[in-house]
Amino acid sequence: MLIAGCRGPVLLRLRDLRKLPFLHGLGRDPFERAGPLCCKPSQRDTQDGEGQHKAAPKKFSGAESPPPSVPPSIGDIGIRCLSSLESLRLPTPREESPPRESEDSSGDQGQSDLTQRGSGAPSLAALVEELNVSSSWSTSRTEPFRAGELILAETGKRETQFKKLFRLSTAGLLNSSWGAVPFSDIVGKFPGQILRSSSGKHFMLKRPALEDYVLLMKRGPAITYPKDISMMLLMMNIHPGDTVLEAGSGSGGMSLFLSKAVGSQGQVISFEIRKDHHELAKKNYKQWCDSWNISHVEKWPDNVDFIHKDISGATEDIKSLTFDAVALDMLNPQVALPVLYPNLKYGGICAVYLANITQVIELLDGIRICELALSCEKISEVIVRDWLVCLAKQKNGILARKVEPEINVDLQLHSQKKNRIEEESHSDFPYGSFPYIARPIHWQTGHTAFLVKLRKYKLQFN
Repeated sequence: MLIAGCRGPVLLRLRDLRKLPFLHGLGRDPFERAGPLCCKPSQRDTQDGEGQHKAAPKKFSGAESPPPSVPPSIGDIGIRCLSSLESLRLPTPREESPPRESEDSSGDQGQSDLTQRGSGAPSLAALVEELNVSSSWSTSRTEPFRAGELILAETGKRETQFKKLFRLSTAGLLNSSWGAVPFSDIVGKFPGQILRSSSGKHFMLKRPALEDYVLLMKRGPAITYPKDISMMLLMMNIHPGDTVLEAGSGSGGMSLFLSKAVGSQGQVISFEIRKDHHELAKKNYKQWCDSWNISHVEKWPDNVDFIHKDISGATEDIKSLTFDAVALDMLNPQVALPVLYPNLKYGGICAVYLANITQVIELLDGIRICELALSCEKISEVIVRDWLVCLAKQKNGILARKVEPEINVDLQLHSQKKNRIEEESHSDFPYGSFPYIARPIHWQTGHTAFLVKLRKYKLQFN
């Protein structure tokens, strides 16, 4: 019964595998060789059915081997059913045998052919590894920290967190308010390790994410926060290979996220009117790319063109380009819209980052006056609230304990049996008697900007 129960669902999976497109070229051979799923009975089943096995005729002699579909048994484990991937053995180019010249080939040749196929078949781990395709963006090196990388050090407790971003070198010190650590002690360490500073403070080392870098890099103007950048990317619906225009490079944070979104086949054109902001954006972009290329196999794409020029006078610079999306982070975006409007594709999105609601009103009024075919689909404000959940501690650092309520003596005597059951259940409760703090943290990032989503549409004339 158990063998039949294991066999049905797995054979159904094998039939489903025939429909997969990447297995069409293999023919019917691997599915036929998968065969029925056989199982090894346990010792108890052997003892119960000993009479039946003795009465049954023996189909294989001592010199003959069982059918090739029988999987190798695992000793003294009981009944084991093979999965569909484990029973399916895909042939490799070396295993593929030429077509048989005659149907009446000898049994010895067939048996040797099956033996060769069984010995050369790929393992389950190799098959799964071949089917799994990893993303190139996540192919980070397993090597430890090396000189030239950007490293993020974190320390603190509860909601008080201290972060320091620095570039690792062969000589020097990591100086901070919580002590100093020689760079020689950091080189060779792996991300996630905890070190101790000269003042006895413990801190963790890790490679910064793009969000960490944008928040901790050197700033010129106010940065676009990652929470707003994420919403703008969703609004613009950017895909790899797109061409995106950015007006207002700032410190380069938005340029980095756009560079990652469009990929190596895409292009980002970033305009900045101020010379100091233009140089800072280029510097921050290059610093991130250099650190990424050291710690990752796949290099960061060099797909951002920083241009020091006012976007309102860049008609000749962009006349040959068609943009899939536009990101504006400037004081008066309504001045730039008539310039970039002809180069934005129909259905394309223009996401505008504005700090004040009065700027939103001026933007919509400018679109009305210029008679631009842009519809305002959304005006959003992203609010993120971080929470603190940790064990409650007293001022002396000792964990606080829950106070047990006092039990009425008369009530306890009246329901003594019931109280015993409750006490037993409380003693077996999986959680301890230490209270937790669960509240929003005191320091929150409040309002940063209003995000306006504009879509270009095509007018229909009669």
